[in-house]
Amino acid sequence: MINITLPDGSVKQYEKGVTALQIAKDISEGLARNVLSAKVNGEVIDATRPLNEDATVQLLTWNDPEGKATMWHSSAHLMAEAIEELYPGVKFGIGPDIENGFYYDIDFGEYSISEKDFPKIEKKMQELARQKQPYIRKEVSKEDAIKYFTEKGDEYKLELINELNDGEITFYKTGNFVDLCRGPHLPDTSPIKAIKLLKLAGAYWRGDEKRKQLTRIYGITFPKKKELTEYLEMLEEAKKRDHRIIGKQLELFAFSENVGQGLPLWLPKGAKLRELLENYLKRVQRDAGYEQVITPHIGDVNLYKTSGHYQKYGEESFRPIKTPQEGEEFFLKPMNCPHHCEIYKVTPHSYRELPIRYAEFGTVYRYEQSGELHGLTRVRGFTQDDAHIFCTPDQIKSEFNGVIDIIMQIFKALSFDDFITQISLRDPEHPEKYIGSDENWEKAERAIMEVAEERGLNATVEYGEAAFYGPKMDFMVRDALGRKWQLGTIQVDYNLPERFDLTYIGADNEKHRPVMIHRAPFGSMERFVAVLIEHCAGNFPLWLTPEQVIVLPISEKYQDYAEKVLHLLKKSEIRGTIDGRSEKTGRKIRDAEMKKIPYMLIVGEKEEKEGTVSVRKHGGEDLGTMSIESFADMINEEVERLMNIK
Repeated sequence: MINITLPDGSVKQYEKGVTALQIAKDISEGLARNVLSAKVNGEVIDATRPLNEDATVQLLTWNDPEGKATMWHSSAHLMAEAIEELYPGVKFGIGPDIENGFYYDIDFGEYSISEKDFPKIEKKMQELARQKQPYIRKEVSKEDAIKYFTEKGDEYKLELINELNDGEITFYKTGNFVDLCRGPHLPDTSPIKAIKLLKLAGAYWRGDEKRKQLTRIYGITFPKKKELTEYLEMLEEAKKRDHRIIGKQLELFAFSENVGQGLPLWLPKGAKLRELLENYLKRVQRDAGYEQVITPHIGDVNLYKTSGHYQKYGEESFRPIKTPQEGEEFFLKPMNCPHHCEIYKVTPHSYRELPIRYAEFGTVYRYEQSGELHGLTRVRGFTQDDAHIFCTPDQIKSEFNGVIDIIMQIFKALSFDDFITQISLRDPEHPEKYIGSDENWEKAERAIMEVAEERGLNATVEYGEAAFYGPKMDFMVRDALGRKWQLGTIQVDYNLPERFDLTYIGADNEKHRPVMIHRAPFGSMERFVAVLIEHCAGNFPLWLTPEQVIVLPISEKYQDYAEKVLHLLKKSEIRGTIDGRSEKTGRKIRDAEMKKIPYMLIVGEKEEKEGTVSVRKHGGEDLGTMSIESFADMINEEVERLMNIK
């Protein structure tokens, strides 16, 4: 007999070899029908895997993120099975679950495939799902695995197998489809009720532009048709909020083939939006004791070799810039932190000076593959709201808490009310991915975990997601559509101070090593603006919108008065413009609505005579007539409240 501990702390005894699915049936038949997989001693496995020793078991359903992941991974196999039946001889790359659904990379050979073929594939998937086909796991020797896929002629699976060790290879069989896979999977295909293939894209094998381009098919499945309908409605709403469309409509940013892919051009209104965000954060940072610094866009290649970025990001960087001087090479900087380390080293420091906080809106460059570029969310040149704190070990917690306070203030000012925190730690099975001693890593990880617990953040922990130089805490916000975005990040780093030989003189008059905290509340200006646009559908908070008001004279006769109104508003730090076109007022109002300008001030004979404005709010609300001074006071009070000024 073995002891099974359930999430509520209760312990039940079962015969060795029991499965999580059998445990679920023992609790209730209804629960068993909803179980998709199980978490056993922290590892997600098939609900049909035998358990042979004492274990803690959590039964996973559609309500659990790991349950959804199991469903979507299994759906990728179901899609592959359907495609193999419809297009015999195709070859398969990889087919993982992703945040919303799944994809599979496929070599269709001589077949021509387009999104017009999706209904046919979906129909076949539905047909197979209704057969309640079991997902059968089988451990396979490396020799047998190579033999199977050699006979099948699938070079992609053979490449993957050659990277695995004998004894760690498993196949999964569904119907007539057999795949190389570590799992986990559903007990059978019956929970897959609603199916939708979403889009088709090209994807280089193993992400290598020099290798063959495969066809990537994205899809999503649900246990109920209603949930699929709701998801598709959300996708339609997301299309309306696409930052690329709204950014063009509001004249915020553009891209030019002549400038280059992934290099955004900020237009005047977009530049104003960025300036407002930067000024807001600069003020917050100034109050928190940060000092602004500026560093070059390039650095000597040896700078990044010292930091380790050259070794870790060499493939993702632009090629070195060679100068006429032999042996001299520069890099477009992929990170700001090495430069800030060098600023710290300019003068000696005492423990009395620490913490030292350097902040910079620094532009960095990464060579993203062209197929991965996407509007402002994935670019090749972006500006980080970067800062680096150099502190003593006993100051880590207070500094970490100070950064969290800044992030919370920003989220409140921008109405990002729904967020979660994630702590990213090392992958214990792959220590070669990281730099620095185990001792320093353990200290850094412990500090982050303690701060999260003390602040009651209920953070999730992800192993293997840490930066190569230290653990981190990321803030993931959910936008108005419930989509999750990673924005703010804080990282504790014992390693770069070691690599750059950074020191301070302690109270004992000896040299000590500072700890470095990396932080970026926005993450990058480009990505943050993209997320903000889609979150608020371009209806920015009043304090942030590039144009807060537009004055609409009802005819050319009142142009002079409109200019007087705008002049007085600008003296009150209110941003605006005039629509002096010889168009009807109704047309001007419609155009202002399209531009999402918060307030429209309509002026004519009555307003000029009385020194007032007729106020209309974006969305159609009529606020009546008021004096220019009263309107300015109303706007500034609203801005002050929204900016959370203390």
